[in-house]
Amino acid sequence: MKNDPVTKLLLSVIAIALVAIAIRPFRTPAPAQAQSGAAYPVYIEPGVQMLKTADGSKQVYGRMVVDLRTGKIWGFPTITTDPYPFNALNSKPQTSQPFELGRFAFEDMDK
Repeated sequence: MKNDPVTKLLLSVIAIALVAIAIRPFRTPAPAQAQSGAAYPVYIEPGVQMLKTADGSKQVYGRMVVDLRTGKIWGFPTITTDPYPFNALNSKPQTSQPFELGRFAFEDMDK
């Protein structure tokens, strides 16, 4: 087969491009991200608090959670002072349904 200059030039360009692709991760590695965008960015208050609704119709022990996107404060009842919902009469895992306690006006902090 005859080696002409055009074939050598094209093979050289392909070889240089492949080397550049292979070296790129070593020269500029992708930044490591220790934290991903959580589906629900929230702050969970440590410990169990006595939660009271604004109208006073409900008062139970539970965990207080602040939605950092909206400033809404949610109460997750645990019924007891345990940090998670627990029912001694039922062996199934319990699910705590939240109720709104109030709201922090985060947007007013820029004023």
